[in-house]
Amino acid sequence: MSSLKFIDIAANLTDGMFKGMYNGRQQHAADLSIVLKRAWDAGVERIIVTGGSLEESREALALADTDGRLYCTVGVHPTRCSEWEESGDPEKHYQELLALAKEGAAKGKVVAVGECGLDYDRLQFCPANVQQRYFEKQFDLAEATGLPMFLHMRAAAEDFSTIVERNRTRFRAGCVHSFTGTSDELERMLAFSNLYIGVNGCSLKTSENLDVLKSMPLERLMIETDSPYCGIKSSHASSKLVQTTWPSKKKEKYDENYLVKDRNEPCQVRQVLEVVASVLGEKDQYKLSRIFYENTCKVFFPHDIDTLANAVLSASITGDI
Repeated sequence: MSSLKFIDIAANLTDGMFKGMYNGRQQHAADLSIVLKRAWDAGVERIIVTGGSLEESREALALADTDGRLYCTVGVHPTRCSEWEESGDPEKHYQELLALAKEGAAKGKVVAVGECGLDYDRLQFCPANVQQRYFEKQFDLAEATGLPMFLHMRAAAEDFSTIVERNRTRFRAGCVHSFTGTSDELERMLAFSNLYIGVNGCSLKTSENLDVLKSMPLERLMIETDSPYCGIKSSHASSKLVQTTWPSKKKEKYDENYLVKDRNEPCQVRQVLEVVASVLGEKDQYKLSRIFYENTCKVFFPHDIDTLANAVLSASITGDI
């Protein structure tokens, strides 16, 4: 289907929807293998499976071990940071995360610490002071492993920036994924020279979101789906810019040859590229996909010698160096 190539930097492939579970009800058989085939056929070459808790990180690593194109993160999402104290021993919890991250990194499968950060839009799940405490603690993981950080920031730019600034020498690079912030918040993130920005359907909902996108430098941008969430919906300002679509059916009428309606999949990272290309006025989607691929490799796959060599070669051919 595609000669474009992609890395989806954020996919929640351990989510129950890929097991056919929706709101606690089994609607269809597990179909992750079918979802992954669609992704590979669409030009997705690698997927980073998101870990959002200790248990989910274990599951993400186990899944990553099943396919050479799957990788994962290890960390605790801000809305789940209460698990540190609920474990009864926060230091033991940290040590278990550290051991898992080291195990996965040694195999080349764990490529980042996270998803971690601050989310003040959902304080009902975890209070701000607990989020802050254990966001900061996860810089210990980054420093101990040498891994980059996979970051989350919602309505918390000031506190987020303060914590990152305090720890900026303790991690080599990171990506603020699923960015939905304002131009001012974008400027705050980009002030850290080692931070990149990840965009998905949630980043492209409104005309204001699209205006913010125009200010994002290509050399600091990555694309993602955050599937099964954050798809581009017909109500979104970006929907009219999508060129590639897949037929879908409701989950109650499941057919493996169709996408499940309103369940985002990694193959749809192509739609994110199409929207970004249109908003930025870039007609050459191949050039954009190459830039985003190389940005991603610089942060999450720094030992990918072939990719970095290709980046230098392609830049020399186009006169970029």
